[in-house]
Amino acid sequence: MKTITANRKELFDTRTLILNAGTADEMRQRILSYFHQTFDIDEHLFEVFADESAMYKRADPLRHPLIFYFGHTAVFFINKLILSKIIDNRINPKFESMFAVGVDEMSWDDLDMNHYDWPPIDEVRAYRKQVRERVDQVIRETPLNLPVNWKSPFWVIMMGIEHARIHLETSSVLIRQLPLKYLKPVGGWKICDENGQAPANTLLPVDGGMVEMGKDREHPLYGWDNEYGQHKVELKPFKASKYLCSNGEFLEFVEAGGYREEKYWTEEGWSWRSYKEAEHPLFWIKDSNAWKLRLVYNEIAMPWSWPVEINYLEAKAFSNWKSEVTGRSIRLATEEEWYRMRDLAQIPDQPYWDKAPGNINMEQYQSPCPVNEFAFGNFYDIIGNVWQWTETPISGFGGFKVHPFYDDFSTPTFDLRHNLIKGGSWISTGNEATRDARYAFRRHFYQHAGFRYVESENQVVIQRDVYETDPEVVRYCHAQYGPGLHGVPNYHQAIAEMCIERMHGKTGRALDLGCKTGRSTWELARAFDEVTGLDFTARNIRLAIELQENGNMQYIFPEEGELVSYHQINLKDLNMEALTKKVAFYQADASNLKDLYTGYDLILLNDILDEMYNPSKLLNQVHERLNDGGMLVIASSYNWDEERTEKSNWVGGYREDGEPVWTREALNQLLSEHFEQVDKDEHLPSVLPYSKRKYEVKNIEISFWEKR
Repeated sequence: MKTITANRKELFDTRTLILNAGTADEMRQRILSYFHQTFDIDEHLFEVFADESAMYKRADPLRHPLIFYFGHTAVFFINKLILSKIIDNRINPKFESMFAVGVDEMSWDDLDMNHYDWPPIDEVRAYRKQVRERVDQVIRETPLNLPVNWKSPFWVIMMGIEHARIHLETSSVLIRQLPLKYLKPVGGWKICDENGQAPANTLLPVDGGMVEMGKDREHPLYGWDNEYGQHKVELKPFKASKYLCSNGEFLEFVEAGGYREEKYWTEEGWSWRSYKEAEHPLFWIKDSNAWKLRLVYNEIAMPWSWPVEINYLEAKAFSNWKSEVTGRSIRLATEEEWYRMRDLAQIPDQPYWDKAPGNINMEQYQSPCPVNEFAFGNFYDIIGNVWQWTETPISGFGGFKVHPFYDDFSTPTFDLRHNLIKGGSWISTGNEATRDARYAFRRHFYQHAGFRYVESENQVVIQRDVYETDPEVVRYCHAQYGPGLHGVPNYHQAIAEMCIERMHGKTGRALDLGCKTGRSTWELARAFDEVTGLDFTARNIRLAIELQENGNMQYIFPEEGELVSYHQINLKDLNMEALTKKVAFYQADASNLKDLYTGYDLILLNDILDEMYNPSKLLNQVHERLNDGGMLVIASSYNWDEERTEKSNWVGGYREDGEPVWTREALNQLLSEHFEQVDKDEHLPSVLPYSKRKYEVKNIEISFWEKR
């Protein structure tokens, strides 16, 4: 562990890397240093605990305890290196499942604490040390060619580094919500000691003009998938507040009874306020007749000149109140309006700074500071200090594509429930502090975030009817819920009916492994009391969740060339409205399942055997997840492919000593100790459409196994 006080500049004053500059050897060394700096500062944050038992407590009831995030940033490296086939062997499969998923409180995120037996902190520290050594080795030994782009193995390393830097910030927000008795000061942190009365805010003009957003694939900085593509908007002139809204300015709303007046709140906002019984911002603390402000590890007398830190719902309510008391049309800025202000200020991108121009990148303070300290022309804090909530729900730009090794970074947030925050905060480092960074959170969520308000005639464009267009997801939607394909029975209905028939009236719990967008899970729920649908791809799960939560989901199917058809799927039409409480959908890795997925009467391995990178691991343990007399159903076309599964992990489909090893025979050998085959094998056709006249047909073989 580095001593931060002695190495403050080395660790706090770091920049995301320019990935097309220098020689390969220089780039390798820069990535190596960036990796270790990131690991060091991540671990330094967790030195804040005076009582490490607090790492096992939930600071926020909708998120995991801090021990999860301590393990998560390390596990992420190994899981992505395995997925990208840069490495072959896991370090700790249990950790790499337990600490894998749970960043945002998504509907598929299982947060039942009874399901988690968190390990001792020393074991997680030891694991992090192993990961550090393994990633260090990968960086030193993997061939490196310039430029580093998203097809490069080093893009995966950068992905892990930038992911960890996101969590430096999100973990600090959770620590900020823990009782102070568990915490101690963080060495080397510089807390701003400047304060004063809040400056009087005013609206200043912003010139209109063209805003261009989105990067191309040759951009020299690392980027997440949502940053790429093209988006252009011509903006009219507008006015924006000179400063971010300060604690002092927000106090006027609090003292005017704004938290008790439903008329200022959106329906979602009032529901949240009523549930939380909120009377003021989360980090404000009333002490007798005085206010204090909670920072990451301490409390200070309220700095009225610092920016207020709230969620979107509170910022929106303030804007509505401000409109009423001023008689002006006040709202939050849109993403496009924020970009216009940033571009007019001509702020260089982060790697090209001589010094951070605002309170950002941990270069100035490790806390907010007065809203009138860092000027950008006539405005202050265009970047830095705290994030700025916008009116804009996140979506992809034109030409959006997911990265194959992190396909669920953005798409789960394309649901109109996650609003963009812009500009970064004092603790935003790496990619977060770059111009093109696009991060979004649910509107009730807390970050180190506040807001700037505007008066504008520019329309807030929000697409209300969201149609899924991701080609892979759309194919499964159409196959599972579409109008039927070329007279072939719906495989997803048929496989569920086949499973139900083999249970001979026995109901209980079922597990659908490889559920894609969920149709077979729903069909199993017609007979079973409880059905869990798991899929490796969060993009698929998101549609299943949308159908469960909203009763409908929509997609656009490519018919021919640029001709498309629009489809809306409704639970009512499928006669599934009564099943919503019987199904649950989660993202999971079938080759490395969490221990909590156990106690089932039926497990359906649903056409994913040949898609798994380590199918034998599941097959050797699956009996432990079934109740006595439970049924295992394996449905597969045995289409082995080294692009998905290393040949050494194939379950058949190869020659051994010159003789063919068929998958079906290999299954007999793997399962015979714990299972007895029941009934004869069956076959079902499965059609996956690509367009109106192009489709893939599989002949799925189904075998049935009863646990002895």
